[in-house]
Amino acid sequence: MNYPNPMQIPRIEKVTVHIGVGESGERLIKAEKLLNQLTGVKPVRTSSTHRIPAWDLKTGESIGCKVTLRGDSAIKLLKNAFYAKDNIIKESQFDTRGNFSFGIHEHIDLKDIKYDPEIGIWGMDINVTIERPGYRIKKMRVQKKKIPSRNLITKEESIEFIKENFGVKIEE
Repeated sequence: MNYPNPMQIPRIEKVTVHIGVGESGERLIKAEKLLNQLTGVKPVRTSSTHRIPAWDLKTGESIGCKVTLRGDSAIKLLKNAFYAKDNIIKESQFDTRGNFSFGIHEHIDLKDIKYDPEIGIWGMDINVTIERPGYRIKKMRVQKKKIPSRNLITKEESIEFIKENFGVKIEE
């Protein structure tokens, strides 16, 4: 798309990679090791918010890990993740604000990743947040403001941005 104002051009704010293990212990440590290996960033553990006795799950127990990437490292990982999905994602994976998420079944589908028997095979979720310059006004401590509706990114704009910049095919 051609934008008359450079402040209207969408960009990737962040890419969050998440592995849900479902339990703490050795499997969670292996998932953290994998995320650290893929991104070079130390993962943060995620905790359960509910108690589910049937699954032997307690409130506050660590059940997953995630990494948030920004800038060039986010774009590099995103291109690698699109490669694992054969550069095809579905239109239903986009929300109304232009963000999108998709999953990778096996991490060995990523480029230049070899199977490590110590770690095993893991699937992961990749969440991408798209914004325009100026979105920081919603995060400021002083004089926090809402983003005007005319400046919000739509689903269609986000799809066009991903098609143009990453060469991804969007299926119905």
